[in-house]
Amino acid sequence: MPNPYAALLDRVPARRHEVDVLGATTAYWEYGEADAATTIVAVHGFRGEHHGLEPVVAHLEGFRVISPDLPGFGETPPIPDRRHDLALYVDWLSSFVDRVAPGSVVLGHSFGSIVSAAAVADGLQTPSLVLVNPIGAPALEGPRGILTRLAVFYYWAGARLPARLGDALLRNRLVVRGMSLAMVKTRDKGLRRFVHEQHDAYFSRFADRDVLHDAFLTSVSNDVRAFAPRIGTRTLLVAAQKDDITPIEAERTLATLFADAQLVEIEDVGHLIHYETPAVAAGAITRFLSPSDAGTR
Repeated sequence: MPNPYAALLDRVPARRHEVDVLGATTAYWEYGEADAATTIVAVHGFRGEHHGLEPVVAHLEGFRVISPDLPGFGETPPIPDRRHDLALYVDWLSSFVDRVAPGSVVLGHSFGSIVSAAAVADGLQTPSLVLVNPIGAPALEGPRGILTRLAVFYYWAGARLPARLGDALLRNRLVVRGMSLAMVKTRDKGLRRFVHEQHDAYFSRFADRDVLHDAFLTSVSNDVRAFAPRIGTRTLLVAAQKDDITPIEAERTLATLFADAQLVEIEDVGHLIHYETPAVAAGAITRFLSPSDAGTR
């Protein structure tokens, strides 16, 4: 897989770990130096896993980044005897941060923005909150609301069909490629190929169709607006001007709902900031988290 960020990522120390959280093993990756001044816990998006945020990690020089696979995705199994709804993911993230990196910065991308914002609003202590491609409005009301409704039917069918057929539908490579094509904005052929191959490799690494269906319902039934007024933590929103899931106008409104929020807008990119413009996103995050002289921030 030709990875345009491989050379940068190869320079970042990476270590795999496991920890027990809520009665199941969470797999997570630690990037950067263990004694870095600032640690970031990075929460990936729906159907993703830790690989998706690696292009951003590759550009975050001087930070320690903890990147777990969410329960039911990647190498982290589902939490036993729990429905994988927002309450579960909030419990899991709060417990994970407490076990692995208390006091760290929390970063959430897309679906991870909902989980992260909900956890902080619920009392998760963090010095700063970073939301990349935040879900700032109901997905059904976005520019591609019709496609979202088709996705609702798709995940419903995947959950209701006989197990073998449902699982095959949810992991179908043509459907995955269609999702990828709907989100990618870059015209660069090499970068487009990288994005599609990333989705081919990692978009179907979910544990089972029940977990996937629960997570999907959570992603379309919640958005960051509900939690923003209860967040006093200084917050950075990194939003895309061509995002088809949350329009930039809704992101601008979302920023006003926080007690202390900065909004950085990135041009010519959609819902794949982490793949298409990771250097710009990482630059915004670095500036936001770096110490500054009094009166200059």
